Amino acid sequence: MTRTRLTAAERSEEVLQAAVQAFGASGYAGTKTDEIARLAGVSQPYVIRLFGTKQQLFLATTNRVCDRIEQAFRNAAAQQADLHSLGEAYQELLDERDLLVVLLHGFAASADPAIGETVRKRFGNIVRLVRDATGASPEEVREFMATGMLLTVMAAMQVTGPDPVPCAWATDLLATLGHDQPGSD
Repeated sequence: MTRTRLTAAERSEEVLQAAVQAFGASGYAGTKTDEIARLAGVSQPYVIRLFGTKQQLFLATTNRVCDRIEQAFRNAAAQQADLHSLGEAYQELLDERDLLVVLLHGFAASADPAIGETVRKRFGNIVRLVRDATGASPEEVREFMATGMLLTVMAAMQVTGPDPVPCAWATDLLATLGHDQPGSD
C-alpha cells in the first residue's frame, strides 16, 4: 500500500487538530510537543519545524479555536443576525468539548505576556463580532458572553455537551437557559 504524501499545509492542519485534542486534555503547561506529534503521526522535531515553539503552537491552536467560534457566529448571522441565532451556533460548538476547553486554557495561561495579548485580542474580536453582527446593546452582549462562558465552563466539567454527566444543578441551570439536559438526577 502506498502512502499519500501530505503537503506541509496538510500536515500543519493535522498537527493543529492534534494540538486541540492535547491542549484540551492537558492545558498549556501540561502538554508536551511530543504528545502532539504522536497524536498527529509526525516527529516532535517536525512539529517544532512547523510551529517553532510550544508557545507558538499554543497560540496557533488558540487562534484556530477563535477562528472556529467567529466563523460559526458569522455563518449564523448570515442566516439571521440576532443573539438567538448566534447562541444556537455556540450550542453546536459544545459538541466539540476540546475546542472550548482550549479556550479556557488560553484564559488560564494569559499571565504569559504573549498568550495574554493574543487571548485578549481574540476575545475582544469575538465580543465586537457579536455586537456588530447583531446590533445588540452592551448589556445584551455582556449577557450573551456571560452565558457563553457559563456554557463553556459547564462543557469543560462535562455536564453539558456530548455524553453529559448527570447533575441536578446543571439541569436546573441549563433549564434557565432553555437547554434540555437528558439523564439528569
